[in-house]
Amino acid sequence: VQLVESGGGFVKPGGSLRLSCTVSGFSSSYIGWLRQAPGKERGGVAAIRTGLVSTAYYADSVKGRFTVSLDNAKNTAYLQMNKLKPDDTAMYYCAAGLLRYGRWFSPDEYRYWGQGTQVTVS
Repeated sequence: VQLVESGGGFVKPGGSLRLSCTVSGFSSSYIGWLRQAPGKERGGVAAIRTGLVSTAYYADSVKGRFTVSLDNAKNTAYLQMNKLKPDDTAMYYCAAGLLRYGRWFSPDEYRYWGQGTQVTVS
């Protein structure tokens, strides 16, 4: 099982970035994006349920600014981040799992993780 992330970097406030996560070796019900800032706990940013009809979930702090999407043909999930703020600065991780308890925002629900990609807004 492998999750490979890309797309992080430096951006000025108000700018945009798109993160990508390619999943191989595992058929997951959900792909989540979680982030962790220095001194803070890792928490969910967005998630998407895979399948014929995808359902997306967002943290309140990113609603209207971030969009999660899925390209089934490429086994790749994306997180489009617009109107970025300094508070969005964190290490971003994609993760895959079945979400036993349906808590898409909880790191404990995910079994497989990407290596993380740093996003810095300054």
